[in-house]
Amino acid sequence: MNLGLGCVRRPICWPFGSVLDSRHCVFALTLLTLLMQVVVEANSWWSLAMNPLLIPEAYIIGAQPLCSQLVGLSQGQKKLCQLYQDHMQYIGEGAKTGIRECQYQFRHRRWNCSTVDNSSVFGRVMQIGSRETAFTYAISAAGVVNAVSRACREGELSSCGCSRAARPKDLPRDWLWGGCGDNLNYGYRFSREFVDAREREKSFPKGSHENARLLMNIHNNEAGRRIVSDLAHVSCKCHGVSGSCSLKTCWLQLADFRKVGDALKEKYDSAVAMKLNSRGKLVQMHSRFNPPTNHDLVYIEQSPDYCLKNQSTGSLGTVGRLCNKTSEGMDGCELMCCGRGYDQYKAQIVERCHCKFHWCCYVKCKRCTKVVDQFVCK
Repeated sequence: MNLGLGCVRRPICWPFGSVLDSRHCVFALTLLTLLMQVVVEANSWWSLAMNPLLIPEAYIIGAQPLCSQLVGLSQGQKKLCQLYQDHMQYIGEGAKTGIRECQYQFRHRRWNCSTVDNSSVFGRVMQIGSRETAFTYAISAAGVVNAVSRACREGELSSCGCSRAARPKDLPRDWLWGGCGDNLNYGYRFSREFVDAREREKSFPKGSHENARLLMNIHNNEAGRRIVSDLAHVSCKCHGVSGSCSLKTCWLQLADFRKVGDALKEKYDSAVAMKLNSRGKLVQMHSRFNPPTNHDLVYIEQSPDYCLKNQSTGSLGTVGRLCNKTSEGMDGCELMCCGRGYDQYKAQIVERCHCKFHWCCYVKCKRCTKVVDQFVCK
């Protein structure tokens, strides 16, 4: 019987010269399919942050082959790429903003949000439904909201412009509501459509670990977007003779992304452990606590300790990491080095010194070299 895949009910010869019957052929094809799925799952749209093609000139109208060649996009994301090709540069910028903020927030932690390659970006560690994974999904979704909303304001995208947000009710009556604000509404909606597309096009049995992970990812994506929305504020500019501020023009403005990172780091510290109930929905593991809101981060698996390099978990370990000998926090040598001890080195650093203010209006500094002690985990 012909299986339609080059396998027939008789011995067949492969290019290597070996002979396999149909059972071996089916097994080989099944294994190949599973390997392909692993490769696909390992890739992510985060790779747009590492992609050198992300320049406006690269996205020519109707250039569908380019979208199909971008690494890490799901089928739904490729379709959105074809429809909104001028957005792709800013999705990449949003991903890069999220990655940089993640690395800043975790710079003193054992897991420091290191990137490992250009396709999976963070490696196998993202396959664990941990607190760190929850934060990464949230900060990435927030980064896309931030980048796309501001690109709209700057006139870089063909399908959106300045914010059309309604005038706040508490704005003084004689202040003008106008200007060109960040288009949060559009950025929020586009981030939801693009970032969540990969999860929404999957289908897993209720009660399965895969379905729990899918629900976790969607929840944390939304939490990241909600934080950006919550921190957006009204910004105003004065008008009047000699700066009298007799008139103000106000608009909607996104907060500095560092504030978004700080807020999500607090959510990381108070993230809620979840599990699937009998109806296939995520519920908190410890019912004595308040249930998580749409602004909270959730996770379904405990984090590894990240002390040693581990290929199965994707942990890079802390060998060679700098630590603070005098700190009792996570950046301290005792915790950072996981009790393995540390080596001490002399390092020469160059820094600005003897700075003077000159009228008008700049600061001039000299460059000084000094030797400092550095402590590195064994």
